[in-house]
Amino acid sequence: MAAMVASKVALFALLMLAFTAARITAQLPIPPRYDGFVYKDRVTANSVLVEAFFDPLCPDSRDSWWPLKEVLRFYGDNITFIVHPFALPYHHNAFIACRSLHIANRIKTAYTYPLLDHFFKHQARFYNKATLQVAPASIINQIIHFALEISGNSSSTMFESAFQDTTTDMATRISFKYGCSRAVTGTPYFFVNGIPLLNIEETIDYKGWKSIIDPLLAMKTRVSYRK
Repeated sequence: MAAMVASKVALFALLMLAFTAARITAQLPIPPRYDGFVYKDRVTANSVLVEAFFDPLCPDSRDSWWPLKEVLRFYGDNITFIVHPFALPYHHNAFIACRSLHIANRIKTAYTYPLLDHFFKHQARFYNKATLQVAPASIINQIIHFALEISGNSSSTMFESAFQDTTTDMATRISFKYGCSRAVTGTPYFFVNGIPLLNIEETIDYKGWKSIIDPLLAMKTRVSYRK
């Protein structure tokens, strides 16, 4: 009996080891360009890099965006800001919403952040409870028309065809997998100059962001002065 138990334990350990090895060696798909959407296409040398993982249907992502938007307006070129769409699995329509952001960005980069704003202002339309009896195909159609409120009806055919294009599906999957590769477990999730902001239990307000960014800009100024 003891030998049988030991054998089963050894087999289980071997299977877990094989599973772990497979996960470690599995290659994340490499996208044609860095994941995410650059705010106002503004990439400035020597700026502070802020990255946010947002679910467009997440209330916490929504609440964190408004003060952060004020911070971006205040600092201008001193911040390079990138949003990575991260569809939380318990928000049933989040993947479709994130995919629509990829599509908007592909059609015209200027549409991306206005569409994100639009989702944050009206996200209750796509909550689980509000769409419980709605088929996924109908959700896609609703989100296409929702996006056209930003881009205009002239983009209708492009949105419809892009939802049939597997590359937009793959781009949305890569965004999610990229977040997982950086240990993102929920939204919002922030990185500043590549370092995660941990133990944040409340929305970071305007003063909170300034307390993070001001010292970094001051250090950059001192380094530049020494050169």
